[in-house]
Amino acid sequence: MTDARGNARPNGDGSGRHTPGTPCWVSLMARGLATTEKFYGALFGWEFRPGPQPLGPYVRAVLDGHAVAGIGVLPPDRRLPVAWTPYFASDDVDRTAEVVRSCGGTVGVGPLDAADAGRMALASDPCGAVFGIWQAGPGAGRGVTGRPGTPAWNELTTYETPHVAKFYETVFGYDEDPVVSADLDYVTLRLDGRPVTGVHGVGNALARDRGPHWTTYFTVEDTGDAVDQVLHLGGHVLTGPRDTEHGRVATVADPEGARFALVQGPR
Repeated sequence: MTDARGNARPNGDGSGRHTPGTPCWVSLMARGLATTEKFYGALFGWEFRPGPQPLGPYVRAVLDGHAVAGIGVLPPDRRLPVAWTPYFASDDVDRTAEVVRSCGGTVGVGPLDAADAGRMALASDPCGAVFGIWQAGPGAGRGVTGRPGTPAWNELTTYETPHVAKFYETVFGYDEDPVVSADLDYVTLRLDGRPVTGVHGVGNALARDRGPHWTTYFTVEDTGDAVDQVLHLGGHVLTGPRDTEHGRVATVADPEGARFALVQGPR
């Protein structure tokens, strides 16, 4: 996260639907569901309920009755990374998937129905970063944001911003707000004037073992306390905590290596 980050807030028609292009869900593909539930349940206070299973075992993480994230299980015969993936809203997943393909991206899974919850696809941008596309079903409920244990922001780390930012602008209709700086390659992508996500180009500094990737930030009450809890639960601290214009931030990983960030808003 950089100081270009803003506060993204979902909007829509008042139902469970979000304006197309809005980040609307995050999902983790893990290897051990029970141990993963234990870690995030203790860290964020989540409870877990069965969810739609188009790709295998899947649970919804619930906070005070509101679904905030999903956790699925990676197939044991596939060597895929354990990672958090953001989903972006669409009114027509099939059409959005076609736009992804026409712009040089790849659709790796779907589009397919997630029971009666909606319709989804998993895709990657031209540089290889994985993201999801989500079309909510008619009875989908609204998630909760802005409180500890909920997603706050999603940010893409990639090689450089111009090409990949144009990809997401074309697919989701974003407007581009670049940072004018000789030593920072960063673009905030906006919908109707609202910042919804960021793209951070780091050039050759991008780790070869990770490649381009999305990072999800979760709101916490106190970043220092949350970092201590991550360590106590068997996770790892990768960077921080550090103070930024938007709050105190740390990048961490769960016991299986899935990376995410913690952010405590300014006080």
